[in-house]
Amino acid sequence: MNTAVPGRYARWVAGARPRTLPVSVVPVLVGAGVARPVPTLWGRLALCVIVALSLQVGTNYVNDYADGIRGTDEQRVGPLRLTASKLASPGAVRGAAFTAFGVAAAAGFWLAALTSWWLIAIGAAALIAGWTYTGGPRPYGYAGMGELFVFAFFGLVATAGTSFCLTGSVTGLAVLAGCAMGFLSCAVLGANNLRDIAGDVDAGKRTLAVRLGRRAAGWLYVLCVAGGFACALGCAPFREGALLVIIAIPFALPPVRTVLGDAAGRALLPVLIATVRVLLLVGVTLTIGLWWSA
Repeated sequence: MNTAVPGRYARWVAGARPRTLPVSVVPVLVGAGVARPVPTLWGRLALCVIVALSLQVGTNYVNDYADGIRGTDEQRVGPLRLTASKLASPGAVRGAAFTAFGVAAAAGFWLAALTSWWLIAIGAAALIAGWTYTGGPRPYGYAGMGELFVFAFFGLVATAGTSFCLTGSVTGLAVLAGCAMGFLSCAVLGANNLRDIAGDVDAGKRTLAVRLGRRAAGWLYVLCVAGGFACALGCAPFREGALLVIIAIPFALPPVRTVLGDAAGRALLPVLIATVRVLLLVGVTLTIGLWWSA
């Protein structure tokens, strides 16, 4: 862990975990690729990006706050945490989370007014899921169910939901593309949890990686990566441009090899960055391919 103390504003940027934010933005872009919006709808697309990005930033701050007050970050091997490092008070971090959720709620309400009021229910579910992932008395992230949240909200809802906001319907292509993003988002979470197994065991945090063990969790990571590519390439019968995703395959091989080896703890730090890069490449190539061949 970096011992340099970041500045007043830089610490909040670091606490938002910017390297993981493509997990929220890329699925929205893929949804836009499915819908291929006309220029008059780009305002809706911008609102979708704001909602997704704010939800993830808020969830990241909740995770920082909740893990910090429970003491589960005291032996952390990953990036900086504001609460555990005492660079910010728990109340300030919690306030930052609520602020981000407030931005998401405002943008989501505006989006619902432009499209369908049913989106308010989905948005409320996303906000509750973002808080209870690690917050509250019985966080489901501590019970090994974080992958379900990630697949649903960072995959299906972000992708198919964006497509719905731009077209007024949910198609099979949107769902399949959402599954691709969901699997790869789970791979990002899996890479994070694989790295933290030892610390999570000591803290009593029963993530899915802890429950499965290092070897089985590593294979689950591989299956998530493979599932992401399979679903993305499965979009090709709908639009042949989805085959552009093949470009990203070589970039997935190094993290897969590392995970299938014996690396643990700090040695797995590069896997998270590499997995986010893979999600970004798959998302961008799939977006371009779907848009171009629409």
